[in-house]
Amino acid sequence: MNKDQVAGRVEEAKGKIKEAAGKVTGSDKLKTEGMVDQASGKVQKTYGDAKEKAKDVLENDPDKI
Repeated sequence: MNKDQVAGRVEEAKGKIKEAAGKVTGSDKLKTEGMVDQASGKVQKTYGDAKEKAKDVLENDPDKI
């Protein structure tokens, strides 16, 4: 697991909390911020997943490149 995967998951969790807080308080701004944070976290996590997969291929089977 690399730092992008971890940071992405943290950002997603933060976004879920913000979105829930926005729903509870009726704050559309907070709800929207939460949704944006979740999307940003998913992108970062996906980037980290791709980096990890590339690293695994390079280490285990460099002939696949």
